[in-house]
Amino acid sequence: MVPMRRSSLLPRPTRPGPRAALPPLVTAALLAALTACSSPASDEAGGDSPAGSVEAGETGAGIVTVIGDSIDIRTEAGGDEVLDTLANPNELGADRTFLVESVDGEWLEVLLPIRPNGSTGWVRKDEVTLTNTDYRVEIDVTGFAFTVLEGGEEVRSGVIGTGESETPTPEGRYYFTELLQPPDPEGPYGVYAFGLSGFSETLETFAGGPGQLAVHGTNDEDALGRQVSHGCIRVANEDITWMAENLPIGTPVEISA
Repeated sequence: MVPMRRSSLLPRPTRPGPRAALPPLVTAALLAALTACSSPASDEAGGDSPAGSVEAGETGAGIVTVIGDSIDIRTEAGGDEVLDTLANPNELGADRTFLVESVDGEWLEVLLPIRPNGSTGWVRKDEVTLTNTDYRVEIDVTGFAFTVLEGGEEVRSGVIGTGESETPTPEGRYYFTELLQPPDPEGPYGVYAFGLSGFSETLETFAGGPGQLAVHGTNDEDALGRQVSHGCIRVANEDITWMAENLPIGTPVEISA
């Protein structure tokens, strides 16, 4: 994993309530840490909200947020071997959050925002706070479509842009790690960008960052429905705004072909 550097001049993301007006979250400098989504072969430009304090796995997907300024990730429940130590907040200034995969007593297996994609590790319950969400996002790369489900009910869907053949959008299970707001809503990232816990599998680094994936808006909605990015998922600004107002950090994202 290639570390990202956080600027001390940039504010941390805030946590708006559902459907609240969202304040500025970060500036363009942080967006450079995400995999750029404009194709190099053309000139195309392209908060956490609802969740109650419940035990992970009670309903929907379990989400945990780190309490301290760092957390040790163990290789197994109750074990002493440390797989990694991750800082809180994360490199982009957001509260360090994980998606819960399983529970073993006082230990939680969580999906990690590190390479390789799909990595998991174990954290202690007393080092995190637990919430949950009934939302999940399903992304069909081949069909150029996304669907947001709340429980088993479809509540939002739309067209997407995906990675080009040389830099494809990798399949897998991910989650939202931070919500970013570009200073220029008419730029290639659109009005909002959610960082994902996954990374490009063809780009080890990009623009000084580790090639982190994102789901974000666009200033060229005519490019949706095509392979146009370095791996990120583009959606219409109206759709990413709805996601920003409704989906919490930690929401699971399933990407399939």
